[in-house]
Order: sequence, then C-alpha cells, then structure tokens
Amino acid sequence: MHPKLQRWHSFAALLLLVMMGLALWGNLQYAQPAVNLSGAEQTAQRIFYFHMGAVFAALLGFVLSLFGSILYLIRKNLAWDSLAASGIEVGLIGALGVLVTGSLWAKPTWNTYWIWDPRLTTTTVLVLVYVAYLLLRNGVANLRTRALFASFYAILAYLMVPLTYYSAIWFRSIHPMMFLSASNPEATGDFSASVGPTMRVALQGSVAAFVLLAGTLILLRWRMLRLEEAMHALLVTTRK
Repeated sequence: MHPKLQRWHSFAALLLLVMMGLALWGNLQYAQPAVNLSGAEQTAQRIFYFHMGAVFAALLGFVLSLFGSILYLIRKNLAWDSLAASGIEVGLIGALGVLVTGSLWAKPTWNTYWIWDPRLTTTTVLVLVYVAYLLLRNGVANLRTRALFASFYAILAYLMVPLTYYSAIWFRSIHPMMFLSASNPEATGDFSASVGPTMRVALQGSVAAFVLLAGTLILLRWRMLRLEEAMHALLVTTRK
C-alpha cells in the first residue's frame, strides 16, 4: 500500500474509533433519560440511538448502490458496479442492525419482540430483496453480464427504501415516527418533537459515527472488489 494512502487509512481508523467512543458515551451517559418513560422502557429507550445510527448507515449504503448502478449503466465502468455491490453489502448489515435493535426495543415497549407492523414487515422484505441481489451476483460468472443485471435489479430494489419509510404513514402502524403525518393518527406522533437537547446531541453524534463507519466499510469493500476484478482480468489474460 502506498505510504500516503496508509496514513489516510490510519487517520480514518483513529477518527472512527474516537467518534464511536464518543457516540457510546453520548448514548449511554450524556443523554438524559426519557422523562415520559420509566423502568425497563426508559432503559430500552437508549437503544433508539443505535437503532437510528443503523438506519442511516443502511440508507447510505442503499443510496450509494442506486447511484452506482445508474452510473454503471451510463458509463459501463465496473468501478461503479463495485460501488453498488459494496453499498448493498454494508447496507444489509445496517438493515439487519435495524431489525435487531428494533426487536430489542420492542420487547419492553410492546411486550413482544415482533409484530407484523407495516414498518417491520416492509423492512424485512427490504432485507430479503437485497439478499436476493447478492444471490444474483453470485450466480453470474461473467463480470459484465453480472454488472448489467445487478444494476437493473439494484435500481428496482431501491424502491423498497421509500416504501419502507412511508409504510408507517400509508398504513395503520404503531411504529414511532420521526415526522408526524396527520394522515396516520394511529402512529406514535411526532417522535422528534419529544427529543430533548441532550438526546438530540446524542442522536446526531450516533448517526454521524454510524455513517462514518458505514462509509469506511464501503470504501474498504470497494477496494477489495476492485482488486478481485483486477485479479480476474489478470487470470483471463494469462490463460489466453
């Protein structure tokens, strides 16, 4: 690895370590307890910061997959396909984190780990749709053919992202909402309005840390995929 690139990697790793440490401190210590909750619900509320961090980490990955797929179809450069694949792989990790933290949060709040709420159901479908994307990629050997089909699939798969968000607005849902919609009175109101000053700072710090983590993982995974493509091209050349 080039010395300058190595220094940048070291700096990014140090920054990420500091930000994740601050996020943990903010989530567990700095943020004041929710005054409208008590007991196990008040303790479980702190999962909210990790939950939202995972949401934005997943969102970053899926948005980059959309842009990467569109740009591959325009420019036919495999680097954009690698970006799309990297975004989806990291986005899936974030989405799984959303489901896990959401289930842990739901137990003391709803007295169950899982209900077939529209938001939970569409999130699960979103995960399965993107898992199918990875299966599609693994099932096609030719790099160009794989990139072409995967790009079209990723663009269509991204429709699940806004559908997942708006599911709590369009359908009867008990999932807390960050933005109030008068069209869905069954939802748990404007959650953002009840977030206090210390909670807001902790939330912003957690989101920033998780986004940086996701961005770093996407970059590293993108470089790995580019190296795999270079090795594949080298093997093809040597066999001729």
